[in-house]
Amino acid sequence: MGKDLKLYYSIREVAAEIGVAESTLRFWEKEIPSLHPKKTAGGARQYTKEDIELIRLIHHLVKEQGLTVKAARNRLKTSKRQVVDHQDIVQRLKDVRTELMEIKDKLDELMQEDSWSL
Repeated sequence: MGKDLKLYYSIREVAAEIGVAESTLRFWEKEIPSLHPKKTAGGARQYTKEDIELIRLIHHLVKEQGLTVKAARNRLKTSKRQVVDHQDIVQRLKDVRTELMEIKDKLDELMQEDSWSL
């Protein structure tokens, strides 16, 4: 989320950032007790940065690793540090892959330019 000064985020903002439906976030709240955003007097959810990091972990376990929500809840209970470390490694590898693809594209462009000059 781009605004570092912001303390709370709406369910709409979080859902868009993570790439899931708002209903998915509400379901995860029911199934994972450690995910409990504050609510305004009107019932609107207010997510903190810590809530969003937990949601990223849940998303990683459920959507990327294919665990059920129940299995994700158990993993977060028993080995949250391992989950965080694994997610960090996966993200770093994705970043490296993106960077390598950009380098490959640039090399391909250079090769095409060179072939035109021959």
